[in-house]
Amino acid sequence: MKTILESINGECNRRDFLKLSAGAVSMLSFASLQLPAFAKSPVAPTKLSLQECMSMSPIAMAEKSPYIKPAYEFLLKTAGEIQNPELRRTTCEILKNPAPRLLELYPDTTAKETVKQRLVAAGYLKANAALDEFLPPCSDPGQTVIPFFAAPGSGYGSHHSYPGGLATHVAVNVQASIGFFHAYKETYACPLNRDIIIAAQSLHDLHKPWVFQWQENGAARTEYPIAGTGSHHILSIAELIHRKLPSELIVAMACAHNHPGTDADESEVVGWISAASILAQQNPVKLGLLAPDGKTLPLPRRAEGFITHLGDHDWVLSVPAAKWMIAKLEEIAQKEFNMTSADLKTKKFYALRNYVFSQATLEQLYLLWTAEGETALTNTVKSIVTL
Repeated sequence: MKTILESINGECNRRDFLKLSAGAVSMLSFASLQLPAFAKSPVAPTKLSLQECMSMSPIAMAEKSPYIKPAYEFLLKTAGEIQNPELRRTTCEILKNPAPRLLELYPDTTAKETVKQRLVAAGYLKANAALDEFLPPCSDPGQTVIPFFAAPGSGYGSHHSYPGGLATHVAVNVQASIGFFHAYKETYACPLNRDIIIAAQSLHDLHKPWVFQWQENGAARTEYPIAGTGSHHILSIAELIHRKLPSELIVAMACAHNHPGTDADESEVVGWISAASILAQQNPVKLGLLAPDGKTLPLPRRAEGFITHLGDHDWVLSVPAAKWMIAKLEEIAQKEFNMTSADLKTKKFYALRNYVFSQATLEQLYLLWTAEGETALTNTVKSIVTL
């Protein structure tokens, strides 16, 4: 069976994408994610035994999901709409291989210790941080630790925390960003840069595969904070700086976690760019990432950053949905799969959780539960995994 990457090889080539489209170029802006129908029950995935789930890797689970591949294909096709050839090529390249090339700057412990001390001195990192906490392990800076399509969308207790969750999370956010782009462009006739909006949102979580690595027990690696936010955000910004991507893209992407609309909010974004610049060993003012005084974003503040921030709000629903659905699946695991409370912190439950959530998606299961109740949810889980 072809892997996801093999089956969509070439999806980012703009000419190939246009051949697939029956509409004119202008219709590409309305591209939408086509997922299998989700009516009274999800698309039926391959039913496995709990034992089979326990012997399956998170990457294999993502490969098997009927929902992850369409989400990932959507991201590649939408990136293929970027008009600027170099930005299109780089965005697609990173989606296919979000390698932590930033680590080229840190080949040994001495280099890592030096940057740690700079971050600590600037107040962006705690002094007791271990080197592999803020710079996660990776054997080859040229290769992603796990594929983008197989990574979780956040920490293991938060949103989209299942194999392939990153692809579904970013797909929703890209669609939202394109929607905001059209709303502002058509209402106010704003000369917005669609390329920047698509690339910023597509790449805003590019280092979650590096940060949230799957562990042997099936859970994801715990994230360490840098500059008051999750390290994946700082590392992603630093990666784009290291790769010398356009300053307007980097600033827009940095705004994903907050907007520059107030002094307090903007100071957070400035701090993130500053911390990322330390990691990338670059001067943010000279690169045009900050204003000449280093205290604000470049003036006037571009609207693309606000739209990227607005688009990155899938978490408003998906964070509480994850909290409630994980708890509900724990109840089902104990009642229907004879698990103990102790089992819920082991590979046995994590395998069940990863397979069920990746095959039907945590979010759709939550919506099913809210619409049809616990019996429908329990029956759906049992239709995916059996004892």
